[in-house]
Order: sequence, then C-alpha cells, then structure tokens
Amino acid sequence: MNFSKSSPHHRLNNDLEAGGSQPSTAEDDESSSGPFDITSTKNASIERLRRWRQAALVLNASRRFRYTLDLKREEERKQRIGTIRAHVQAIRAAYLFKDAGNRENGTLELRPPPSGDFGIGQEQLTSMSREHNVSALEIYGGVKGLSNLLKTNLEKGIQGDDTDLVKRRNAFGSNVYPRKKGRTFWMFLWEAWQDLTLIILMVAAVASLALGIKTEGIKEGWYDGGSIAFAVILVIVVTAVSDYRQSLQFQNLNEEKQNIHMEVIRGGRRIEISIYDVVVGDVVPLNIGDQVPTDGVLISAHSLAVDESSMTGESKIVHKGSKDPFLMSGCKIADGSGTMMVTSVGINTEWGLLMASISEDTGEETPLQVRLNGVATFIGIVGLSVALVVLVVLLGRYFTGHSKDADGRVQFQKGITKVSDAVDDAIKIVTVAVTIVVVAVPEGLPLAVTLTLAYSMRKMMADKALVRRLSACETMGSATTICSDKTGTLTLNQMAVVEAYVGEKKTDHPENKSELSPVLYSLLIEGIAQNTNGGVYASEGGVNVEVSGSPTEKAILSWGVKLGMNFEAIRSESSVLYVFPFNSEKKRGGAAVRLPDGQVHIHWKGAAEIILEACTQYIDAAGQFVAMNEDKMIFFKKAIEDMAATSLRCVAIAYRSYESEKVPSNEEELVEWTLPADDLVLLAIVGIKDPCRPGVKDAVRLCQNAGVKVRMVTGDNLQTAKAIAFECGILDSNADAAEPNLIEGKTFRALPDKEREKVADQISVMGRSSPNDKLLLVQALRKSGHVVAVTGDGTNDAPALHEADIGLAMGISGTEVAKESSDIIILDDNFASVVKVVRWGRSVYANIQKFIQFQLTVNVAALIINVVSAVSSGQVPLNAVQLLWVNLIMDTLGALALATEPPTDHLMHRNPVGRREPLITNIMWRNLLIQALYQVSVLLVLNFRGRTLLHLEGDSKVHAEKVKNTLIFNAFVLCQVFNEFNARKPDEFNVFKGITKNKLFIGIVGITVVLQVLIIEFLGKFTKTVKLNWSMWLISIIIGVLSWPLAAIGKLIPVPETPLISFFRRRRNS
Repeated sequence: MNFSKSSPHHRLNNDLEAGGSQPSTAEDDESSSGPFDITSTKNASIERLRRWRQAALVLNASRRFRYTLDLKREEERKQRIGTIRAHVQAIRAAYLFKDAGNRENGTLELRPPPSGDFGIGQEQLTSMSREHNVSALEIYGGVKGLSNLLKTNLEKGIQGDDTDLVKRRNAFGSNVYPRKKGRTFWMFLWEAWQDLTLIILMVAAVASLALGIKTEGIKEGWYDGGSIAFAVILVIVVTAVSDYRQSLQFQNLNEEKQNIHMEVIRGGRRIEISIYDVVVGDVVPLNIGDQVPTDGVLISAHSLAVDESSMTGESKIVHKGSKDPFLMSGCKIADGSGTMMVTSVGINTEWGLLMASISEDTGEETPLQVRLNGVATFIGIVGLSVALVVLVVLLGRYFTGHSKDADGRVQFQKGITKVSDAVDDAIKIVTVAVTIVVVAVPEGLPLAVTLTLAYSMRKMMADKALVRRLSACETMGSATTICSDKTGTLTLNQMAVVEAYVGEKKTDHPENKSELSPVLYSLLIEGIAQNTNGGVYASEGGVNVEVSGSPTEKAILSWGVKLGMNFEAIRSESSVLYVFPFNSEKKRGGAAVRLPDGQVHIHWKGAAEIILEACTQYIDAAGQFVAMNEDKMIFFKKAIEDMAATSLRCVAIAYRSYESEKVPSNEEELVEWTLPADDLVLLAIVGIKDPCRPGVKDAVRLCQNAGVKVRMVTGDNLQTAKAIAFECGILDSNADAAEPNLIEGKTFRALPDKEREKVADQISVMGRSSPNDKLLLVQALRKSGHVVAVTGDGTNDAPALHEADIGLAMGISGTEVAKESSDIIILDDNFASVVKVVRWGRSVYANIQKFIQFQLTVNVAALIINVVSAVSSGQVPLNAVQLLWVNLIMDTLGALALATEPPTDHLMHRNPVGRREPLITNIMWRNLLIQALYQVSVLLVLNFRGRTLLHLEGDSKVHAEKVKNTLIFNAFVLCQVFNEFNARKPDEFNVFKGITKNKLFIGIVGITVVLQVLIIEFLGKFTKTVKLNWSMWLISIIIGVLSWPLAAIGKLIPVPETPLISFFRRRRNS
C-alpha cells in the first residue's frame, strides 16, 4: 500500500521495470522490442510512431488517433513548405537577374506613388521587401526617406495613438494571417459514427426493427431495434460533445502559444505589445534570441546576424547591414542587436503567406497515450475472444435446441420455428456479442489522456504555465531533478545597485555623486549610457523617468539616473562605432564610441572578476589614473567576495582609450573587428541586490519531500550563488557548501565523461556556468537515469532546453528562441510555478490510473458475468442496450469524472513515478480484483439463485426473470457509481476527501443516478426492464454501498513493492 520511500536515484538504479540504471534514450526506445514501449516521444522517429499505431487494435482510428501527430499531413506539410521556399528563392533570383539588366541599362521601374495618408503604398512596400530590392530603397531615399514616406521618426517611432494605428491598419493591413478553421461539432459527430462496432450495432438495430415491425406490428415491434438505435445515437452524441469541448480547449491554448509579446518604440517610449498589434512604420528593437515579427528594413545594427532557416530552409547565419538591410518575418536573431522599421505585416509578408498556406498540426504523441494504446489493445483482444466465445456458445445452444425462453419453451425447433423468428433471435445474439466488444475494447482509454491533459493545460494556465508540448505535462510528473536558473526564477528579478566601489572606496550610498571626481564621473556615466541595450525615457519636464532593458541593465541605468545622468544628451554627444553584445559565454559586453573631439573610448561591462582580470589601471578618489598593483588587485577581489557573500551580483565597469586610426573604416572590416578587451581602466564595481522570491524556500522544500532534487545553475559568482542557495534552502549547511555539491562551471567542464556523470548526481549549485555547462550537466544526469527538467531564458540555453526531458522557458525574461526550444513556458518566471507544474504532471498520471482502475473493474465484471451466464444457461442478464449504457458510464462519463480530479498535496509526498513503471500498479490490481470479484460473486448468485433469494417463487416465471435481471442491471450500475468514489483514492482510506472541489465529479455521479432511475422506472420497454419496488431499490443500493467498506478493508492488505508484471517476466525468462 505504501509507495517506496527510497531516493529517486536509488529507486531508478534498482527498478527492475525500468531496466536497471540505464538511461532512457531515443536509441533505447528504437531498439526495444515492444511497439508500445516508448518512454519519451520528444525525439521519437516518424517510423517509430507509425509502428505503435499499426500494432494497436482500433475500432475507430479517426477518433483514437485524433490528438496524435497526423503523419501523412506532416509529410505533406514539409513538402509544401519546401515548395513555397523554392518559389520564394526563384522569385528573388528572377528579380536579381532583372535588376542587373536594369542597372546595365540605367533604368529602374517604380510604380507611381499612391494617393492617401502615406507617401508609399502597400504594393510598393511588399514588392521591395519580398524582392530585397536595395535599388528601390535607395530611390526612396534610403531608410530615412522611407521613414518620411511612412511618417515614422527613426528614433521615437510612430505616434501610436488610436487614430494613427487605425490609419496604418487601413492602409497596410494588420499583422494577422488567415488560419484554417477548426473542426465543427458536425465533424466530431461524423467521426464518432466511424466506430466499427457501433456501425454493426446500427445495422443490427435496423434489421431488428424491420423484423419486429413485420412480426409484431409497428406499435410493439419497434422497441427492440429502436432502443438499440437510440442507445447507439446517445453514445455517439455524448462522445462527440465531449470531444468537441476538448478541441475548443486545445484551440484556445494554441492561440495563446502563438501570441508573442514584444517591444516597440512609440512616441519615444519602449512599450510591450502583442505581435498581432504591430503596424507598418513601427520601430522594433531587436536583440539576441528575438523573432523578427514582420518584414522590415534595418535602421541600425551592431554585429547583427540572422538565422533565416525558417524561411530559406538553409541553416546558414546571414549578417545584416546597409548592403543587406531587409529582414524577413519569422526569422530569429542569432547574434548582435539592432532596430528595424516595419514595412509589411500579416499576409503581405513571406512568413504570413507560408503560414496561411499550411495548417499547423498541433497533435503529438505522449508516452502515456502510446502505453494506453498497448493496454487497450491487450484488453480488446481479450474482449474479442470473450465475445467470440459468447457468440459461438449462444448460437450453438440456440440452433441445437438448448436455449429456452422465459416460459421454459425451447426457442428453436428445426422445421417448426419460422425463419424470421430464427433470424431475429440470431440478430439478438450477435447484438449481445458485438456489445460485449464495445464494452471490452476501451476506445476511451487513450483519449482519457488527452481529456485530462486538456483539463490540466487549462488549469496550468491559471497557475502561470503555458504548455507547448502535451507530453511535457505527464513527463513532468516523472521528473527526478530540476536544474533551475537563479536570476528571475529563484529571485525576483527586481534589481537595484545597493553597494559600489568607486574610486577605490566603498560606498553604501552609491547614488551620492559628490564622492566622485569629475573625470571618473564623466567616464562612468558615458560608459553606462553608451554600453547598454536598454533605454531611459524622460517625460516633458523630466518628472517621470522610465527605464527599459534587462533587469541588470535597468539597475545600472537607474543608478546612472540617480547620479544625474542625462541619457539622451550623452547618447547624442558621441556616436557608437561598434557593439559587442553581452555574451553568456564571455560574460561581458562592450561598445566602441567616438567622441566629438575624435577620441575613441571602448567601454566594457560584465562579470566583476572577469573584467577585473583585464584591468591594468584604476581611477582613484582624486581622479588620477593609477597602475593596478598586486595589493590593489587583492583589495578589489576581496571586495567582490564580500559583496558576493551577501548575495549581491557583482558587475564591473571599465574602459580604455583607443587610437582612432586603428578603428576599421568600412562595414566589412567592422564586422570582423575584435573589440580590444585588454589594458582596461577600472571605473567601478557595483553590487546589485536581487532578493529571493517569497515562498521559494517552501517550494524547494516541497520538491525535496517529493523526491525531486533542485539544482541551481547560474552564471553568477560562486559566492553569490552559494549565498542565494542558502536563502532558498537548496543548501542546508556549510558542510553541503563544498565540492562537488558546490562547483564552478569550468571545473565541471574539465572532468572526463565518466567522472562528470558521477559528480553530476551530487551537484546542488553550479556557479559561473556557461550554457554549454548546463547542457553537459543535463546530458550527464540523463545518462545517470534521471528525468531532467531545466529552466532557461537565453538563446544559448536552447540546446539544454531541447536536450532535457522537460524544457521550461521563462515567459518574461525568455527569448523567443528559448521559448521555441521549450516544452512549457513559465509565464511569471517563478520557481513556485515550476513546482505547480510538477504537481499537475503527477496529477495527470494519477488521474489516468484512477480511470484505468475504474474501467478495468467494469470490464472484468461485465465480461465474467455475461460469459458465465451464457455458457451455463444460454442467457445473458445484461442485454445490448444495458451494456451500451454501462459503456457510456464507464467510458465517456467515467473519463470526465475521474480525469478532471484536481491535484492534491498527497501527490507531493511520494517519489516520482518511473517512466517504465507499469501503468497498473500492484495497489490497482488489488483494488480492482477485490471489487470485480465482489460484483461478479453477488451478481452471479442473484442470476442463478435470485428467484429464491428475492422471494419471487410466487410470481410468473417471465415476470420473476425480468425482475431478477432488472435488479442485476440496477445493482451493477450502482456498484459502478459507488466504485467511482473508490477510484478517486486508490491508496487512501478517505475516498471523500476533497470531493467538493470537483464539481464535475459530483455532477456526473448525480446525472448517472438520475438517468438510472429514469431508465428503470420509465424506460423499461427500451431496456427490457421492469419497475422495481422500494425493497428492490434498497437491495440494489446496499449491494452498491458495500463496495465502500470492502475497499477500505482491501487497503489493509499489503502488496509487494515489486510490480506484478516482473514475476511473469522472471518466469518467462527462466
């Protein structure tokens, strides 16, 4: 009854079901013999996915595989994208050929300017953008001339008021493209009809209807066939409604995924808007990892490199500048920074055309789906075999004269019984056998996964987690370790400069300008203003100041503003020659600027100890340049350590002068230029405070109690990381704060592969790590058998996010490249939200197990009751209509009730579920066998001894038989209703705990009971039942209620920890 309490790593190494300590990789999956043995679908091959579908026993493929990847459509989609890309390239090549001819002849065709609010029309803009027509751009007066035509200020952007936006949308369109409409309800209704067994039942119903009307007349003869037809239609409608509701949830979530938020400059301010709200003329800042939102032209660029593979299909990085200023929508910024002006939006862009011409298939496999198809296939084969046995036995008994009706008369007598009567009776027998197949083959089992995933995804949105890949939901429930960033995830990302070493002196009031010499002050604010990708917006009169950029940039810019920095004035006084954007590998960023007097200053900013190592001088309190001797180097290093020990992020600011004539004069040389980073003069070392998030310590403790180890992986100083780790509860004592628990990225990187795997398992904190170190850690942990979740926000985190079992990108600070490589986006960047995802992941798995336990109990009981009755007496107590009603309770309604259970704290008090652990645990086997044996025993006793036990000897044989069979049907349904409560808590005694939180469960149970009363009391002609008196109802209820104490007693029976299936495997192997 108890779950294993050993550590997740220990459990993985000794998990026979998981195949020992070997990691689960794509290669293992490929080589494993079972088609349903896919532990991870993240990188599974198309052939592998095709294999499991071909192996599944399926009655309705269009419904069963609806939410899986459409393999045929995926291949067609790839071919179509290839065709469109080739078409784009051909158009561009034709233009280049034509342009070369025009240049040779000295002619260039331009369409006449339009009449309207703007000096250029959409057709001209689209033509220029698609053809990358630099000549046309030059004729319009370059970017400056084009901005005048579009009424855009290149520095302050468009006005951005409602009138201006409406004019631009009317003239140039909106940044949306037509999407193919989702499926209508009627399509789902049509798909629900495709079930082979339901089609057979409808044919049988029509035949029964025709024969019934022929023999008994239309008044009485339509009941048999009509009741089956009505039951089938009800199953189809309920199924279609359930599936349609799921599809609407997936559509809404998919729209949310595509709604990217980005920055634009309007009215001189940086504001965040939806990608759908971008208009022609907008000025858009671009940084590493951003997605180009529209087609546009470059205003300015610093080492800007673009990955155009999404449009061209070639993974070549293209450098952008004045010679190639055109940017294509949908491409990613691979390096550098810049600003662009929007020239085309929506369907007028190449990306819009591409997306409008293909329908994005959001379906995908999940490991649980694949495994449940295996379970459904196995149960289906058993059910088909049982149905075949019932069919053969009933037909054999009927045609050999061993079947008797309710009055005891032989049903078939050779040469006497009419052909129509024999056919009618044979149809009824076939109908029962086919209905057994409907009940036995659990089509709803794999779909229960998508139902619980759709429900979980919707609820996770409220918990600030946007799921990009369905399978990530359930995989998160198996996570054994979380590798988390520090900044913004464990901390608030609300940074402020609280301490500084300026002019060799420490100051606790860093905004005090009076302590700085004029020389130092001038150089410092020049470095702050010029070496940044952030911005400062001051309103009229300078009352309100808005600072934009990354949290670190904002902290340093805010400090500059407090020192009296006039951002716009300093930016306009000197010109930026070259920018080296901040790089997480180098951990520094720089800029070369030319002053009005022709001097060139190179400013650097970055990790304090890295910048300090490159400094050969510093400026003292008097403003004098002093050589950096060994004592001063030790002094500044100690200063960094002291600040880091108090959990401050340490950033150094330095500069150097440079000979003007050595600066490259043309664009090609500038691109290749390596910005000098030696002989620097130290200006300041600042300590930036980023407080821990409230509640993060509790969240970390919750993970640890749940058997999930939290590891901090940060680019910050090891001392800073250590201090934060103590605050968050990742480290408990100083004894933990030693290698290999606490390790630097370069130390880990230098280890041999085998040693790295060994050390990786012990790491709690990794400081000064690069994105590649994070990737190495993920690989090492996965090889050790861990299921790894990783958080990331930068472009360089993409490989680690892709490699991990679950990649978690940050919604606020994350780049588009990181988000696209991720499986789940944490919308509030909060570690507590990551822990909520773990809860939901475990809830998905637990809900599926509850549903399986419930459904298998119904399957086993219904099959055994009908088979035993058929073989022994030639009659079945549960007829076709009754079985269809049971199927509806078990399949669609049962899935809705149990698959939407909210997560409980109990889920976080046990270890993660291994990905190869059996779906049906020993606890579930115990529970379902106890309930099934109880139901079978009671109902078979009623079937064979019911007349005596119920005191029906005085009634006519026909009426007594009907009352007995009605009681059996009623008791069977009520057993399922009461057992639904047991299924809620497979390993807890209190099955009612938290029941008020699941209104849907209460509603479905209530509806089931009300409909059952209506069926028994008013719809007897359809279901072949009779009204029951109060004593019979009381007996039915008592039989159902007894399943509660029986379940509680059953939970006292201990079960072995080794999965039941392992015993069979051992015997087979021996």
